[in-house]
Amino acid sequence: MLLQSTPAVRQFLGLEATSTYEAAKVVILPIPYEATTTFRKGCEKGPDALLEASDQLEAYDEELKRETCIEVGIYTHPAIADTRQNPDLCADEMLAVTTETVSRFIADNKFVIAVGGEHAITTGIIRAYQQAINDPFSFTVVQIDAHGDMRHEYEGSLHNHACVMRRVLEMGLPTLSVGIRSICQEEALLIEEKQIPVVWARDIANNPNWIEDAIAQISTPKVFITIDVDGIDPSLIPGVGTPEPGGLDWYGITKFMRRVFETHQVIGCDIMELAPIVDSVVSEYTTAKLLYKLIGYQALTQGWF
Repeated sequence: MLLQSTPAVRQFLGLEATSTYEAAKVVILPIPYEATTTFRKGCEKGPDALLEASDQLEAYDEELKRETCIEVGIYTHPAIADTRQNPDLCADEMLAVTTETVSRFIADNKFVIAVGGEHAITTGIIRAYQQAINDPFSFTVVQIDAHGDMRHEYEGSLHNHACVMRRVLEMGLPTLSVGIRSICQEEALLIEEKQIPVVWARDIANNPNWIEDAIAQISTPKVFITIDVDGIDPSLIPGVGTPEPGGLDWYGITKFMRRVFETHQVIGCDIMELAPIVDSVVSEYTTAKLLYKLIGYQALTQGWF
């Protein structure tokens, strides 16, 4: 049984802008799971920080000229796989509950945006979409990230946050990685051997047509978007585990996201790896605004307005 909105569950944009589950088109799913981060920790606090920061967002989107949340309906589900409450939660348990929960939302025809938590969570989300779609190989995973995340294993774990896209590739799904600027030799060899499409951050900086060139590399009509916020430049979002210079700027990522929504059927999204910084709100506020943009682009392209 899905829980209804209560004051105990912090809602995206605050309770005043919140829909019931039944009426909502969009479900936000907080997943504060953290087990394998290796440099700066704290992404298990990311969902709460994002939701708190969202209270300060304007409901009116000046780009879309709409109060998106009033016209769409957004429901924030209680957190699942919370390692703050259960620090011994293993990856298999996290993936199982994630897949089960997202599957219920898909069955109810909700547009899901999951908020992490570490990037390993994405494997469980994508499993739910593969199980729900008649053709399980009919969508492309578009990854925004600073890192390849294509290691076979890292520090003894197949479900390390540094391995998530390797698990996605093993599912047989096409991928497009955007904003990459840090990989290991193993990943470099895999990309070359398998001819995995990558839009490198250095090429974005030097190619004014990079967005259309990237769109042309998406091989399926349907897309799942996974965003590791370290794909965005740390001058905008410093609150990440491993900040890499040279990432996407605000208008770069929002223009690209809008074009993906306009040209493809986006079936779901996640935003991962936000790790709040003490005495700074810029990272969570910017991430919350990005999430609101994704909802707006979906509403615009699906005719919800």
